[in-house]
Amino acid sequence: MTLHTPKITGADGRPVIRQLDEAAINRIAAGEVVERPASAVKELVENALDADAGRIQVDYTDGGKTLIRVTDDGCGMTPADLPLALSRHATSKIDGSDLLDIRSFGFRGEALPSLGAVGRLAITSRVAGHEAARISCHGGRIEGPVPAALTRGTVVELRDLFHATPARLKFLRSDRAEAQAISEVIRRLAMAEPSVGFTLTEVKGEERRVILRLDPEPGDLFDALHRRLGRLIGADFVANAMRIDAARDGLGLAGYAALPTYSRGSSAQQYLFVNGRPVTDRLLLGALRAAYFDVLSRDRHPAAVLNLIVDPERVDVNVHPAKAEVRFREPDAARSLIITALRSALTGAGHRASTTVAGETLAAFRAPGFAPAPPSQAALAQAFAFQSPEPVAPSQGFAEFPQARVAEPQAQPVVEAGPVQDFPLGAARAQMHENWIISQTKDGIVIVDQHAAHERLVYERLKRQMAEKGIARQALLIPEIVTLSPSDAALLLSTAPQLAEAGLIVEPFGGSAVALTETPAVLGAVNGAALLRDILDELADQGSSHLTRAKVDAVLSRMACHGSVRSGRQLHGEEMNALLREMEVTPNSGQCNHGRPTWVELKLHDIERLFGRR
Repeated sequence: MTLHTPKITGADGRPVIRQLDEAAINRIAAGEVVERPASAVKELVENALDADAGRIQVDYTDGGKTLIRVTDDGCGMTPADLPLALSRHATSKIDGSDLLDIRSFGFRGEALPSLGAVGRLAITSRVAGHEAARISCHGGRIEGPVPAALTRGTVVELRDLFHATPARLKFLRSDRAEAQAISEVIRRLAMAEPSVGFTLTEVKGEERRVILRLDPEPGDLFDALHRRLGRLIGADFVANAMRIDAARDGLGLAGYAALPTYSRGSSAQQYLFVNGRPVTDRLLLGALRAAYFDVLSRDRHPAAVLNLIVDPERVDVNVHPAKAEVRFREPDAARSLIITALRSALTGAGHRASTTVAGETLAAFRAPGFAPAPPSQAALAQAFAFQSPEPVAPSQGFAEFPQARVAEPQAQPVVEAGPVQDFPLGAARAQMHENWIISQTKDGIVIVDQHAAHERLVYERLKRQMAEKGIARQALLIPEIVTLSPSDAALLLSTAPQLAEAGLIVEPFGGSAVALTETPAVLGAVNGAALLRDILDELADQGSSHLTRAKVDAVLSRMACHGSVRSGRQLHGEEMNALLREMEVTPNSGQCNHGRPTWVELKLHDIERLFGRR
């Protein structure tokens, strides 16, 4: 079935080209600029920010379908300015001579006439030293300006959105969903401008319900943003966020990014800006994901609020009417800065883990609805009656444990013994269930997952060796022959050169069999068949047989799991302390290769509350 579009034809039957009237042009433009009430709010609030407003009030009714009112204390407009403001492509933001030097939110001059074409728009404004005036536009028909009463700034009131195009109303979502979209717009713009105050209010008749109230934040950019994010995202985010302040190749990056152990189940807490403009850009989102590549599993998402600062001439924001997409002149430079800055911050975080981990641990200890009586001293003594396995002082590095699956040519240097308070992760006191190391700090205890922690240490050691001088290999006395499917064998052999860089030598052995002849020395004795199959799984997950650096790191991560201390292995005190000391000086040791925490700290006052002593 073919859909034929009616055409305007002349007397001879040919299509006739005609100029559309201004009202039709504005309604068409509105379809691009104003998709929903949240789009209208975004355009109006951005206009207020461009007018240097210090406080912005947004009111809405019925999810913005019935009423949107934006009040600001900005510079305002004179009575002579108001008719121009409702004319298409009339703007105070640019002069039209250079569309690559855009330093404001708005610049198209389309928003106000588009809103006036599809709704009932009224603007009241006043400039210092001038009288206030009001102008209205209903369905494209302009009335005014006329004298009005206003102290300062501008009030834009939009009623009955899409009343001139009722078919558009059918495509809007529920009032609640549209209200949530408006709130999200305000939240993003409030992050971009922490020095500006925002108030969002739902109006129902005479009733007013404040949805969001944010006072202007004082101080420099980072302090103001830190407080603003605490109010918008929550105290947990700012408590576990790393400050990002980097510059490279004429680009800058500023904001906050959360520790891997504060990861989310979705990308809802990823807020990206370019020169303060909220954007949804695949390049930037991909760079953010790549930066956390080897500290998060694929089903977890980092949380971050980042502003990329770039010369306006090096980025094109004139890509789409909604201005949510941008194009970079040098996209690789932007991507590289994000990845480098975030990885540097993650490395600088060292063994730090999210504070929320301890809270979740304490919550797990508490039985719902059960408040136990304080235990007797005898019961406490019996509960903690285990013997410290060894003296605190370590005498050798964790890299050379007897019978451990670690075999480096030389031992790692070890910090000499000292008081408990000298060590961030404390001194080992016991091993529980052959997997959990219990360590004492000056004001609490630390519980360490020995397998997860050592997996991260081995992985970081492999990456360091590869970057410095190549991974040391050890030849197998008897090559391990592994039979695979023909496709798996072909995939593995096609990546043999890159696997060799990672310390793994794989050769064909006839048919669909391969021979594993050398493995990284740091792994010690490994199950070759299991290791190769895990690497094949990783290559399949990556979706390509071509190994980029990220894919090499993914392979190293899989290999590290095979070379780490297994759960169920008993450790001596000196071994446990050596593990703790190495964790303290190893980047990213606060989480395993999959983003799970490697250690949890419980403060004494929290433990005392568990036992009803506080």
